[in-house]
Amino acid sequence: MSAVEQKHVTADEAGMRLDRWFKAHYPGLGFGRLQKLLRTGQVRVDGKRVEASTRVAKGQMIRIPPLGVELPADDKKNAKPKSTKLIADDRKAIEEMLLFEDNQVMVLNKPAGLAVQGGSGLKRHLDGMLDAFTDRKGNKPRLVHRLDRETSGIILVARTRQAAQELTKSFRHRNTRKIYWTMLAGVPKPKQGRISTFLARSEAEERMQVVRQGDDDAQHAVSFYSVFEQSAQKLSWVTMKPVTGRTHQLRAHAAHIGHPIIGDDKYFNIENWELPGGIQNRLHLLARRIVIPHPSGHGKIDVSAPLPPHMQQTWNLLGFNASDYDPEADDPDETVIKR
Repeated sequence: MSAVEQKHVTADEAGMRLDRWFKAHYPGLGFGRLQKLLRTGQVRVDGKRVEASTRVAKGQMIRIPPLGVELPADDKKNAKPKSTKLIADDRKAIEEMLLFEDNQVMVLNKPAGLAVQGGSGLKRHLDGMLDAFTDRKGNKPRLVHRLDRETSGIILVARTRQAAQELTKSFRHRNTRKIYWTMLAGVPKPKQGRISTFLARSEAEERMQVVRQGDDDAQHAVSFYSVFEQSAQKLSWVTMKPVTGRTHQLRAHAAHIGHPIIGDDKYFNIENWELPGGIQNRLHLLARRIVIPHPSGHGKIDVSAPLPPHMQQTWNLLGFNASDYDPEADDPDETVIKR
């Protein structure tokens, strides 16, 4: 595409987040690139600057600058289709990840190393694999949220647009309980607490950094944590609960309090710290459990994911038993660690 385009939001697209609208129309456009286009005002809705989380309405006009990415979704009929074998392989891989499924929702256990969405140089990612579940009407399951590529654990997928809207609404209104398991360097003090900061993306380092309120692109981020087990003063098994859903939030918050996540190549900031023998230098972060109202309006979805192999190896080495954890155990107190 070599010129600016203007596209109207259709009735079927009303209520979609802007980033998901772009993902549907321009699958080759990475989330980071979209964020930059939004920050610089190159993407606008009805002539106004907007954010990735902005929800579009029927009839609104979206300004699209030259992107230089893959064909838009409308032109996919001209693109080379996936082979039958690749579709079958993707379907089998998704089925092996399934933790829960009904006619509205799929809950998957994403392995570490699998990207959730496409980006530069990525040929295989979860969103693309979900093409294997597209029905005869062309309806494809929709991702409801994201995990970092190296984070393992629970991902929610909506099987219908209505389910996607209801699940997204639960995230937006914070009616969702998310619990992460992680292994941190050292032992946080106090052992239970609340971390409150403002985060902004550092383009140069491709990571989030703690900034002051009012700084450019600063977004408030709140997390709770609780130490469950520790190995002397060297390592600690910590549960973390994000209240907000910022990019790399838990990773940035763990580093901010001086106890970064083991294996985090972006945020581990302790000089001359040696990894204990037998522990793999991979990100020790698991999206362990989610509790969210079912999109039907009846009951709740409550699903837990097992430890991935590299984390299970660490738990075994340290003598920690995942089955000892009571998911309804004491929540962190209101001690505030903030800047």
